Amino acid sequence: MSIEEIKLPDVGGESVEVIEICVKAGDEVGEEDAIIVVETEKASMDIPVDFAGTIESINVKTGDKISEGDVVCTIKKASSDESESEPEKEESTEEEKESTEEEKESTEEEKESTKEEKESTKEELTQKNDSSSDDNETSTVIEDVIVPDLGQDDAVDVIEIAVNEGDEVEEEDGLITLETEKATMDVPAPFKGKITELLVKAGDKVKTGTLIAKMEKTVKGKKKSETVAKQTSDSTAKVENENKENSKNKEDSKSKEESSSKTQSEPVKTSGKVYASPSVRRIAREFGIDLSLVTGSARKGRILREDVRQYIKDKIKNINNAEASTTSGGSLGFNLPELKPVDFSKFGEIETVEMSRIQKISGPSLHRNWVGIPHVTQFDEADITELEEFRKTQNALNAKKDNGVKISPLVFALKAVAKALELHPNFNSSLSPDEQSIIFKKYINIAVAVDTPNGLVVPVIKDVDKKGIEELSNELKEISKKARDGKLKAQDMQGACFTISSLGGIGGTAFTPIINAPEVAILGLSKSEFKPKYNGKDFEPRLMLPLSLSYDHRVIDGADGARFTTTLSKLLSDIRLLLL
Repeated sequence: MSIEEIKLPDVGGESVEVIEICVKAGDEVGEEDAIIVVETEKASMDIPVDFAGTIESINVKTGDKISEGDVVCTIKKASSDESESEPEKEESTEEEKESTEEEKESTEEEKESTKEEKESTKEELTQKNDSSSDDNETSTVIEDVIVPDLGQDDAVDVIEIAVNEGDEVEEEDGLITLETEKATMDVPAPFKGKITELLVKAGDKVKTGTLIAKMEKTVKGKKKSETVAKQTSDSTAKVENENKENSKNKEDSKSKEESSSKTQSEPVKTSGKVYASPSVRRIAREFGIDLSLVTGSARKGRILREDVRQYIKDKIKNINNAEASTTSGGSLGFNLPELKPVDFSKFGEIETVEMSRIQKISGPSLHRNWVGIPHVTQFDEADITELEEFRKTQNALNAKKDNGVKISPLVFALKAVAKALELHPNFNSSLSPDEQSIIFKKYINIAVAVDTPNGLVVPVIKDVDKKGIEELSNELKEISKKARDGKLKAQDMQGACFTISSLGGIGGTAFTPIINAPEVAILGLSKSEFKPKYNGKDFEPRLMLPLSLSYDHRVIDGADGARFTTTLSKLLSDIRLLLL
């Protein structure tokens, strides 16, 4: 026997975090057994061992940051005779790794077919790379392209495929177009390369992290052995996925109901050790689920994504049933009578028009925020007579300069709110998920509600406190145009601390804006108008801007709400205070 070091291979990043240790010193491991699980920026993955043996020592611990080439553990490598003397153990290990679905009649045939295809793929790749003349020559690798962070957990629609298999694309070229809650967005190519495989089509539902395509990437200076290993891994994984998918499709058509029934009536309980893939473990961590409590429906109790989803559904169903037993109003405990359907056609002619996608998606969110957050709305006014005169003067000067800058009243509101958030930090905060603490933010990003033909969207302007009036004017103009053209990306609508909804260009004297959780406040601006104001001697006309501030009463008291609108009124009445 010999002692071998197991090092972290190239995982596509500078450093990754160790999120799980799968073995301990003294454990016997087989070839391809997982040693640790690491998490990159885009996914979690198992790090396997290349040969059978005994774990001598573990050189990392959970939470460590490690890089390519770092020693993960040392293994006493088993001799070939010893490896051959334990065929039953290796066969059992192989069955555990390849079985991720329920038992099927054709399992053994599929596994044999998969093994042959893997060997064939490895031979082809080895022959191809053996023909290379230099260990450091330019080579190609196949890399996955996934959906980036969408800022939401729900699935979204693929509405357009912009490329075809075989197309050459540049970095940042659009591959597909998605429609999120409030906008459409392109998923760009992460690097220059060739589309080798498209895994989605128009109409499909995808989420953050969904694999949408595979691309061929040219790599310079990679050692031949690394390239071969990566290509072999990608190709064999593809073969396994195709075989598993084919098997799943065959089985789903005849045993979907049987599988569901079996899961509920004859569950395979997981014991001390949980069998689940890294992706399943990641989902469980995101939802705070203890996998030892989840029923595994696959062979040997292995937990699938469907098992985690079913566990969540069952929990929600139990909660709803419990609430229904005490109230007829469903969640949040409101005893509301059920609305009876009305046949409006008996009163006259009607027309039914389907709601826009934004309305369908944002409607439940608005309802949740309105019902779940204790709103209080504080009304006030700001004298913007001098501000308006200054704004018109600056716009006239900009017109002469022909610099394309046109300042709107909303820009001054942005600066005033940014200053008020600095002076009243409780408005720049959020409740913790357990509602037991308050999270104060050290940055100031303000969202602005924009009316578009498809509905209301709320893009975010970052670092408002660090930008000048003209810079904010240009950014507001640009982001509003993107919103109306449906070109906003997911990141354009993330990270807001506070929201402004301005109806001043339309009309109205006041309204009650709905807080956009997890924010704790929102400011509504109505149409300004001249009013007679007493100056101590007589009345004079002053241009007054109505302010409507809604805030979360769990975080903000009424006195603080009044102080905030008073501060805003002073800042807008005398913009010189913004300089202090």
